Amino acid sequence: MTLLVSACATSATLAQTPALTLERITADPPLAGRLPRQAEISPGGQWVSFLRPSQTDSEVLELWAQPGSGGEPRKLVAAADLLGGAEQKLSEAEKMALERQRISQRGITGYQWCGGDDSALLFPLSGDLYLVRLTAAGPQAQKLALAAGAPKLEPRCAPDGKRLAYVQGGNLFVLPLLAGATPRQLTSDGSETVTWGQAEFIAAEELSRQRGYWWSPDGRSLLALRVDESGVGVKTRAQIFADRTEMTQQRYPAAGERNAEVVAAVIDATTGRQDWVLPPPDAEYIGRAGWFRDGTPWLQWFNRAQTRLTLAEFKAGVPRYITIENDSAWVEVHDDLIETPRGLLWSSEASGRRQLLLIDRATGTRTPLTQAAEPVAHAICANEKNVVFAAYGDRGKVQELYVMPLAGGRAKPLAGAGNRQWRDAKADAGCARLLVTRSAWGSPPRLELRGLDGAHAIALAGDPPDPALRQFSNTPLALDLTAADGRTPLNAFFFPTRDGRPGKHPVIVMAYGGPGAATVNWAWGRDLPLIAYWQQRGYGVLMLDTRGMAHRDRAFTRAHHRAFGQVEVADLFAAVRQLPTRVPGVDAARIGFFGWSYGGYLGARAVLDADTPFAAAVAVAPVTDWTLYDTAYTERYLGLPEEGKAAPYASANLPSRAALLAKPLLLVHGTADDNVLFEHTLRLVEALQNAGKTFDLQIYPGKAHGIAGRAARLHLYRSMDAFFERHLAPGR
Repeated sequence: MTLLVSACATSATLAQTPALTLERITADPPLAGRLPRQAEISPGGQWVSFLRPSQTDSEVLELWAQPGSGGEPRKLVAAADLLGGAEQKLSEAEKMALERQRISQRGITGYQWCGGDDSALLFPLSGDLYLVRLTAAGPQAQKLALAAGAPKLEPRCAPDGKRLAYVQGGNLFVLPLLAGATPRQLTSDGSETVTWGQAEFIAAEELSRQRGYWWSPDGRSLLALRVDESGVGVKTRAQIFADRTEMTQQRYPAAGERNAEVVAAVIDATTGRQDWVLPPPDAEYIGRAGWFRDGTPWLQWFNRAQTRLTLAEFKAGVPRYITIENDSAWVEVHDDLIETPRGLLWSSEASGRRQLLLIDRATGTRTPLTQAAEPVAHAICANEKNVVFAAYGDRGKVQELYVMPLAGGRAKPLAGAGNRQWRDAKADAGCARLLVTRSAWGSPPRLELRGLDGAHAIALAGDPPDPALRQFSNTPLALDLTAADGRTPLNAFFFPTRDGRPGKHPVIVMAYGGPGAATVNWAWGRDLPLIAYWQQRGYGVLMLDTRGMAHRDRAFTRAHHRAFGQVEVADLFAAVRQLPTRVPGVDAARIGFFGWSYGGYLGARAVLDADTPFAAAVAVAPVTDWTLYDTAYTERYLGLPEEGKAAPYASANLPSRAALLAKPLLLVHGTADDNVLFEHTLRLVEALQNAGKTFDLQIYPGKAHGIAGRAARLHLYRSMDAFFERHLAPGR
């Protein structure tokens, strides 16, 4: 439950609110409590498994489970139990894979149920593979006897749980789960540039495909992707640590350059026989893959421009097209493909906003299913009678769960629906029980197990928030600001100052601005503690979603087509100039900006402008030259760079605008960032120096894109605090 804080809070109220420090925001245990991660319903429904931060260190994850019928959660295993005091080891490939999944913790960082009888879980740790068996005597962890050498990656059990596959040294192996069994090597051409069964950089980072092989339903075959990166350009990253510099070479396909060559094969898990499954030559990106229940493999692929998405099944290696999605701007990747008795459940934006439909697998005939007033977020599950899906409301600021008949009809909210909340779910195999995540502004996410019939919900494990969080949280003032086009409403939240001082106050604007994300919604805001800190320091805070961001209709989300640094910048400037007329006490001369990643690009771009309304900006891990960023993301929005001379790339380039800097700018970057390479900041630094401009620079040795770790994050917040103190003067 949240607390409402008025813009004219009394001194007595303020005096009762304890001071929030940056040290407490970054300390352990977290203010939000220890939240379960990667929760799953076991195949048989007897358990809910999850990763839980350690009681002694929230940056170390442990594997836990809780009975599906209710009862106390129990710890199954922790990394410390298995390593015997040894330090956990991660290869560079494993570090990069975790970065792709935005996992910054240590310990057990991923797992899966092994087979369908709810008796065992499989997970990798420090280069080895482990099984945890759930026995009457309690959980028993077992290290699998595998040859030493390269780390064993991407382990996955067959559906019957009798064997597992994994990747080592770029090759696929299968291991029968029998005493004394030895692994069988299925492929042999793995090398530094060729890998089987792993997602390449583009797939993992930009297409959200984190895997590279799939077991057939009968467990006899694998549909596996072969990735050849020999033609991908090599980027050398200097991972600069405090005591050393490590040179790391990374195959990174920058815009306009060659991508990895990805093909597929069905591999017999016993003999290793390979039958190729080859999409046509224009299949640049394999977005999704898998098997239909009848044992037919399927692939989804994009052309390079990502204006066409094709779904095809393969029989005897020959593709048969099921459906093709076209969009003059780009087609969004999605996971909405579910077999149902009435056809394939699929989603499309052809109507102007994402909705669900049914596709006849044999004929490709489409039948609309949902007609929601706002976009459907995604499908969750379907059974013989019902479809469960998540859809947006309140102009993208809420997400709610709905159940509707598969035959069509009215969608009904799942039990537990409410105002100003954000719900999502995972389902069991029969789409009968849902693992529901619910959060709201000021209320961190919590899990519950709930049936479709509205049966009593079972609350699941999660250490509660610090009681002090309630005193710091507040309900934002929801604003409708107008885009630069003069008609499109923009979602915005404003948080008034809480320092008790009269007169005008400075404001810090937090915005992302890029495609594929939205930040202004009623879900739990992970930046709430930082916002509360700034309020106590005497700043108002504005959160803003510009055109081009997510959760809205197609006309809104396609604003970035062939244009970065234009529509979102115009909307940002327009909104900031409206703010003093909408909220009393805002000092228009003291407005700062804070953004990260694309938000970092937006922050730097905002002050590299002669017309800027900002007095200062902090840009963390910013893209500065889009010809340096990766193919799939950049070309989706800007097209091919044509040797860097294309107009969209030129207009979005930040180093070329260096002479326009007239306001304070703090640039922040981790030297080991393998997403937005450190070179981005270095190019802007050089351009600013050549232009004779002064600026602030903060680098984090050895840190990747997220600048993870409590010490580093505390230092970053302190640096930002001092920067805004100097240039916005909140106490003035």
